[in-house]
Amino acid sequence: MPKPESIALIGFMGTGKTSVGKALAPKLGFRVMDVDTYIESHEKRKISEIFDKSGEAYFRSLEKKAVSELAQQKGLVITTGGGVVLDPENIQALRQHALIIALLASPETIYERVKSSKHRPLLQKEDVMAEIRHLYEDRAPLYQAADLKFETDGQTPSQVAQIIFEALNKRNSV
Repeated sequence: MPKPESIALIGFMGTGKTSVGKALAPKLGFRVMDVDTYIESHEKRKISEIFDKSGEAYFRSLEKKAVSELAQQKGLVITTGGGVVLDPENIQALRQHALIIALLASPETIYERVKSSKHRPLLQKEDVMAEIRHLYEDRAPLYQAADLKFETDGQTPSQVAQIIFEALNKRNSV
């Protein structure tokens, strides 16, 4: 199996997509591109401001456009937001040129990683753990669309990147 043209990391918020992507890209000789950062640079405002001022539906339309544009490029590790899987067209676009890898973690691990975060619009709730569990249950089946899946509980981003790198090498040498 040939080396993929790009890698797309999907998964719930707090599973380590951005951190793992930054550690994985140099191992593959790829550049890392974060969908949210891409949107922010084009919109000239933060994701939280987009949610606040324009709403989630507008953000999702920007996300779809960004995913479509990034999916056409080669040699990228594309790190996505946790909700990218809500639109099947995003997965279809990514699948055209990228191997899709899901990063998974328990709701408890996710909570520990994101509990003090102020830049996650969907977690601006009174009971953050309940919101994580609710969103996680809704989205977990959607992450199963990934080509490969890796647990990130109890591991550093560097460790996860190394595990993925080794799995890709093994997969490509078969």
